[in-house]
Amino acid sequence: MSVMFIEYPKCSTCKKAKKWLDDHGVEYVDRHIVEDNPTAAELSEWHAKSGLPVRRFFNTSGMKYRELGIKAKLDVGMSDEECFELLATDGMLVKRPLVVGDGFVLVGFKEAEWEAALL
Repeated sequence: MSVMFIEYPKCSTCKKAKKWLDDHGVEYVDRHIVEDNPTAAELSEWHAKSGLPVRRFFNTSGMKYRELGIKAKLDVGMSDEECFELLATDGMLVKRPLVVGDGFVLVGFKEAEWEAALL
């Protein structure tokens, strides 16, 4: 199985996740989240595959998230489409790493979730 691994290479969690993929022999195509930011259409598709709330796709610990006051915007009820459009403007807004496979999407690095989906 080969998956798409979307990361920000300087992120310590992404480095840890990439090592996990390598250690477990998971084949992946690497994608830099800032240089090749996900599009709104991709985010919409991945959201549907993930079964997660759209809020989980936001990098809530990022400076941009706080600077733009995104939590308040989400709290007043942004539509999913508005969320995808906003996320598509800047890769640093997107929670990482992301793993996109056939029929599933993993958001963030939770080892137990990754084991269940990838091994």
